[in-house]
Amino acid sequence: MKRRAASHQRAPISQGHLPPSLPVIPERIVLGGGCFWCTEAVFQRVPGVLSVMPGYAGGETEHPTYAQVCTGRTGHAEVLEVTFDPGRLSLEDVLAVFFAAHDPTSPDRQGADAGTQYRSVILWTDPLQESKITAALQKAQTQFSSPIVTEVKLLKKFFPAEAEHRQYYDRNPEAPYCSMVIAPKLAKLRDVLRP
Repeated sequence: MKRRAASHQRAPISQGHLPPSLPVIPERIVLGGGCFWCTEAVFQRVPGVLSVMPGYAGGETEHPTYAQVCTGRTGHAEVLEVTFDPGRLSLEDVLAVFFAAHDPTSPDRQGADAGTQYRSVILWTDPLQESKITAALQKAQTQFSSPIVTEVKLLKKFFPAEAEHRQYYDRNPEAPYCSMVIAPKLAKLRDVLRP
């Protein structure tokens, strides 16, 4: 009895969905959309996000502190490093949440927070992300009447924020900024964040 040679042809894998037998390699992107306390609180609640880390990026100062970044002289923005499972959450979905969570048409400002450290910025970590970001920007622009001013560039270096800025909303939900700014933002995004 002759055995037929097994076919080694694989079915194409649709983007964002991997067969269960393959390990998922987490993807990382760095996003700045105003105060990192807000963006952290939002992305901590997105299903498929594996971890978030507030920090500083986009400038030239090595190992900046919060106080230095707040001066606006370091060139850094308050950002969030988002690590996600591309098998559960696509980069396009991450960016859709990002654009829903802040005003990308406001240069160097989000609400009462003003300064270059609060600018809208996307820092890509993999060249394959760049075209997806461009497409997401074009799609997002259809939802805004003013031009999107989000800066897009390669991440050179990410500096984690000091410990007191991590999980800020979860540790301080009654703090005035948290109750007046972050809590309403989370309520507004409830449908976007629902698993």
